[in-house]
Amino acid sequence: MKHYIYLILAIVSELFATASLKKADGFTVWLPSLLSVVGYTFSAFFLSGALRQIPIGVAYSVWASVGIVCTVLIGYFMYHQKIDWIGLVGISLILLGVILVTGFSKSEL
Repeated sequence: MKHYIYLILAIVSELFATASLKKADGFTVWLPSLLSVVGYTFSAFFLSGALRQIPIGVAYSVWASVGIVCTVLIGYFMYHQKIDWIGLVGISLILLGVILVTGFSKSEL
């Protein structure tokens, strides 16, 4: 269970870093730039902790796909970026893929 907490912390750290990176404006604004670097560092640290028990294929697919979906939501709500129905279908397919890999696959990805 502890390793899934590490995975959640890796995802949250990565989302924090990515949101800060947008505000860093090409690393020209120092505080968001620093927060991005710190967030990505923590994300790598927590992801490595999760990989001690979670198969790499499962951990990375969850980390990346949840990160993508949440980043789109951050873009929509924080930065007022638009998403059309094709984008929503794509995000739904990403989530379906994660559900299939984590919930139904018997292989050690």
